[in-house]
Amino acid sequence: MTIRKGRNRRVSAPASVPHRPHLLAWLKDPANAAAYVEAAIDEGDPAGLLQALRNVAEARGGISRIAEKTGLNREALYRTLSKRGNPQLKSLSAILDATGLRLSVTPATRKAA
Repeated sequence: MTIRKGRNRRVSAPASVPHRPHLLAWLKDPANAAAYVEAAIDEGDPAGLLQALRNVAEARGGISRIAEKTGLNREALYRTLSKRGNPQLKSLSAILDATGLRLSVTPATRKAA
């Protein structure tokens, strides 16, 4: 991209840096992956949660590797983690286990009234 600055003077804009490789590298750390998925849960958007799980799965070896570890069919796993996916608790637990995470329950913080 070229930006015009002043009279007939052109300055090139810096090239953008793709964030995905950095995100996937960051998600290799189990603590980061857990915080990422927890933040997605806090958002309350099921599609966002499934996207977060797909990103964690990709970072932790890819969908094929997660499919092998869970015993789930790769195509079924892709469908489960799609925007319209609706994983059963058994599948969700298997996916989390295969990515080095687990499901837990904590008391909800109450909002001030």
